[in-house]
Amino acid sequence: MSAPSAPNTALSGSTAGPEALEPLVRAVLAALADGAARRGGPVPAGPPDALAEHVAGEYAAARGEGALSRLTSLLAYGSADPADPLCAAHLHCPPLAVAVAADLAVSALNPSQDSWDQAPAATTLETLLLGEMAELVGYDERAAGVLTSGGTESNLMGLMLARDRVVGRASGRQVELAGVPRRGPRLRVFTSAAAHFSVQRAAALLGLGEDAVVPVAVDRDLRMDPDALAEALDRCADDGGLPVAVVATAGTTDTGVIDPLRACAELAAEHGAWLHVDAAYGGGALLSDRLAPLLDGLALADSVSLDWHKLGWQPVAAGVFLVRRAETYASLARRAVYLNPPDDEEAGYPSLLGLSLRTTRRADAFSIAVTLRTLGREGLGRLVDACHDLARAGAEAVRSHPRLELCSEPELTAFLFRYLPARGPYDPVRTDRINAALRRGLLREGRAVVGRTELPGTGPGRVRLKLTLLNPHATPADVERLLHAVAEAGRAEEAAEEAAGRHTGETGEETP
Repeated sequence: MSAPSAPNTALSGSTAGPEALEPLVRAVLAALADGAARRGGPVPAGPPDALAEHVAGEYAAARGEGALSRLTSLLAYGSADPADPLCAAHLHCPPLAVAVAADLAVSALNPSQDSWDQAPAATTLETLLLGEMAELVGYDERAAGVLTSGGTESNLMGLMLARDRVVGRASGRQVELAGVPRRGPRLRVFTSAAAHFSVQRAAALLGLGEDAVVPVAVDRDLRMDPDALAEALDRCADDGGLPVAVVATAGTTDTGVIDPLRACAELAAEHGAWLHVDAAYGGGALLSDRLAPLLDGLALADSVSLDWHKLGWQPVAAGVFLVRRAETYASLARRAVYLNPPDDEEAGYPSLLGLSLRTTRRADAFSIAVTLRTLGREGLGRLVDACHDLARAGAEAVRSHPRLELCSEPELTAFLFRYLPARGPYDPVRTDRINAALRRGLLREGRAVVGRTELPGTGPGRVRLKLTLLNPHATPADVERLLHAVAEAGRAEEAAEEAAGRHTGETGEETP
């Protein structure tokens, strides 16, 4: 006797799945268009509390068969749209339609990568894709890797394997079993002062402590200074410490600069440290003949993180973690008799369980594989170059604008700048305040999404605006329009200050 049918309980797989999905996908597409039209720009206008109230009301009202369309329209209306040329704040890419279509197939079939019998084809596809990724990095057939949720997970894996290998070698114990030794040399991780915060987070999770991370000085371009790294490593050795890892960055979050990878590799090897390269952003340069030379030395790294949901135009998540030598993965190997019994593997049924920190895991490799096969490295490289050209044009537009100041040249597709107030002498406190406020004003009006960061150091005068250009279909005219919107918002903030009767003196203190 078959189970009783119920509305809206159709399944997405098997031969009947596509028929059940078709009207729902059409409804989603219509709702996406409706929501985007109602939004009418890169981000919904209004303050956060008003949007939250609207979302709560729509969520409460959505019921039954209409819930899918109503909530999809709400999501589209209430999203920051990275496909809009005026949405350029973060490493938040507009995914390619072909990648999203491939991702739909993954969602419909729902393979899980923790055992072969849940993902027969996807297991092989991920292995093949990782082989191509390793070759792109410059690794040979001895490499290994896995798909991750992004750079944070990949950086954690890199430091975990560094801890297990380097501390294990120094202590003569299996760190993954016995834990980090309570006595012995102080363990240290070296990374630039401009590196991603996930390095400190990983050190905390791994029992090393955030204080184990030694920030290395950067040069004026915010690139790790190899002389400063050499001094820090020598000082660690003189103090009886153990350098566990050097984490170099290929594409910092704020400016996209790339640390001197070859020099970092030589210094790490000299001191017996693991070299991990966080190329979550800059790894996309490997697709471009023009930019790939910037990653000279990447193949010397013991491990690498790449994110194709940045300069790869994939839906989240599309992180890749690679190691140069598969045997360094040994401490992560796990045997679960219900997932990867040894006799299954001996009989030719492979498992990816021992390559990941996760058990249940989506087949995120599929959309990358489809995209790579559809466009090829050359096609993706043209998209990378288009975004690089866009950033260079944007930097030039900032240079030529009387009220904007360029603070970093684009090495990849991002640059920093700020608005300089027209009225009064330069005041760093006031300048910071106006730049922070103009960005929020643009968000509140739904006009633009611009990034905000601060330069390393202390004291006022460090706030900067940021454009991260990942839309290959945007034009220099679009970027110029965005920059003019920034300047207009800056002038509006100055006028609002003047209308409120505020001004600032040389000390930066507000005076009524």
